[in-house]
Amino acid sequence: MSTATVPATTLGATKVKVLKLIGWAGILGAVVMIIGGGVVWGVVSSQLAAEKITVAEDASFLAGAPVVGPFSALAQADIINHHATDMAGGNTYAELDKEDPLRATVMNASFLRTSLFTSVVSFGVSAFAIGMGILSGLFGYAILTLAPAWPKKNA
Repeated sequence: MSTATVPATTLGATKVKVLKLIGWAGILGAVVMIIGGGVVWGVVSSQLAAEKITVAEDASFLAGAPVVGPFSALAQADIINHHATDMAGGNTYAELDKEDPLRATVMNASFLRTSLFTSVVSFGVSAFAIGMGILSGLFGYAILTLAPAWPKKNA
């Protein structure tokens, strides 16, 4: 087996500068996305913690855990739905008669679930931003590593 040598492509000074700037932009974008995602994750988590919500003991998972993250918020939203559906005889808010005294309680349960699902989505977006930040940083580093050295100025 022979190995062929592929000649390196020569880039002009302008292209090298643009390539280096793209690499640095990737790294800068990574820092912004990782920090932004982490801050949002922390804010949502602390706001949930401030509510002092505990996952109901009869939840299918994470029973008794404090609601401070995406999985505990999902567990609490699930058990709220279970309780509201049981209370309303299997009916949703929209299916209950307008005069049914349970309608307000089922409506509140629906609002609570929506709020918890919003926090779950926020955690997901934060995780996505952090993941994309890591990828952006890796791509930026790869570009900087593979790019040729800055061209020397001719005197």
